Amino acid sequence: MRYLADLLTLTRLILAIILYVLSFIGGSPESAFIIFLIAEMTDAFDGTCARKWPFPKDKTPKYRKYASKYDMFSDVLLTGAQVLFLTLRINQVAGLIIIAYYLLSSIVGDLVVYGKIMGHPDDCTENSLTKKNFPLAKKIILSRRYLYVFCLGLVNALILFATNWPDAVKIGLIVFGCLIFVFLWFFLKQRRKNISRDATDIEKELTKKAQK
Repeated sequence: MRYLADLLTLTRLILAIILYVLSFIGGSPESAFIIFLIAEMTDAFDGTCARKWPFPKDKTPKYRKYASKYDMFSDVLLTGAQVLFLTLRINQVAGLIIIAYYLLSSIVGDLVVYGKIMGHPDDCTENSLTKKNFPLAKKIILSRRYLYVFCLGLVNALILFATNWPDAVKIGLIVFGCLIFVFLWFFLKQRRKNISRDATDIEKELTKKAQK
């Protein structure tokens, strides 16, 4: 069971690659939506599995040192695949706008908040906003996550309405998506607590350095 979290993350990575292939060969909106839904379910449970069945410290595989990195990479790859499918197969204008937003917010946001691309509160440069003004950095991080969830929901709604499924099925899936959004809201609430905890640790570290 200790490897279940890694298997879920690997599954998400494989499904993302399949979505990229479907984007170029002309897959159906139905297949893209279902694949993405399954991939998102792996994202919802891999972190829980990792916490529930952790490796003993003396038996942790070396690759687990970078677990957060490849988990983040699989998330980015999956989102990119779904947006690419929207752009090439459903609505080019909407897709290009969302791609521009994601690139701008990811690159500029990371450089400002962390001082590096794909950073983290405990993995940032000394000149980053995280080190200089963490409360402001925290607001930027959370705002970006809210907009990320909104854009992702919009992408999947556009793909859903492009399917040939009955309207009742589409409405049911929209309701299901709203329930997922509620889940993510509470998930982000927990992330806010984690960020606040990181802020406290960073402030303590900076205080110690200043005293020296």
